[in-house]
Amino acid sequence: MELKNDLLLRTAKGEITERPPVWLMRQAGRILPQYRALRGKLSGFKELVETPHLAAEVTIQPIDELDVDAAIIFSDILVIPEAMGLEYQLIEKKGPWFPETIHSMKDIDKLVSGAEAAVQLEYVYEALRITKRELAGRVPLIGFSGAPWTLLSYMVEGSGSKTFSKAKKFLYTQPEAAHALLDKLSDTIIVYLKNKINAGADLIQIFDSWAGILSPEQYKEFSLPYIRKICAAIDEAPITVFAKGAWFVLEELNDLPCNVLGLDWNTTPEFARERLGKDRVVQGNLDPCILYSPLENIKEKTLDMVNRFGGKQIVNLGHGVYPDTPLDGVKCFVDTVKSI
Repeated sequence: MELKNDLLLRTAKGEITERPPVWLMRQAGRILPQYRALRGKLSGFKELVETPHLAAEVTIQPIDELDVDAAIIFSDILVIPEAMGLEYQLIEKKGPWFPETIHSMKDIDKLVSGAEAAVQLEYVYEALRITKRELAGRVPLIGFSGAPWTLLSYMVEGSGSKTFSKAKKFLYTQPEAAHALLDKLSDTIIVYLKNKINAGADLIQIFDSWAGILSPEQYKEFSLPYIRKICAAIDEAPITVFAKGAWFVLEELNDLPCNVLGLDWNTTPEFARERLGKDRVVQGNLDPCILYSPLENIKEKTLDMVNRFGGKQIVNLGHGVYPDTPLDGVKCFVDTVKSI
């Protein structure tokens, strides 16, 4: 089906467009009253993720409400570890929790991977198919995955953490096992993302949410090679790599075979352009907390950011929009970009 709004895809491919496209990470969520109303009827977050027609519904909500230039399928990065055999739970107000965690090579050997694991995620592919059909070409649909290191960090740590010290210790004390797990994760992610593209995803985003807690040396050994492997294996759709906090390896990220680099709000446009060049397509990177401020300030800061990047930008926040962000602030951000 031909897209009526292909700004995102043209920008991702490096084309000059009439204006920059705009969408928000976590745009399908608690900032929208219709999402909160639906969540209130369900047992929890995982029921929403695992019910294709409901996942499709909340994926489309921000297209109707905000008129953004892309939809991103409503899902969770931790569906991959679960499909590999490591079940997780989402505890309200606490986040993800794994009853069983990875301790050694013996635990890794028990995990399934590749197509054997990816086939378990049919509910995600069905959500994509439903969403694609119901969008009817209005905007592109983004599919995503967590990066191998970020997924490993949860599988070893067992939950979210400020330091992920257990996961980092695993890299230092059991590097061979860490590489084995990262390989299994990469093989699974590749099949998973290809299945998502086959189900309707127009662009892929890889989230390395915990990139910034690694040292440069660790990141170059335990994350970059696996993201490179994934990017090199996928040529069916454009790819965005978002490595949060990884300002220290921007030059290395620039060498990845991907189309777009996502930037967090700690990276200034000048710092990024100096290291990436003017022709690299970037995504980001307004501080999400700016959306709490007066509307005139949101407009001013948004336009300033866009001007400083100087083109070839997919406008977004530097991380996901926060649940209590005022809807008026979000709409002001989107409308400001669309008025350029």
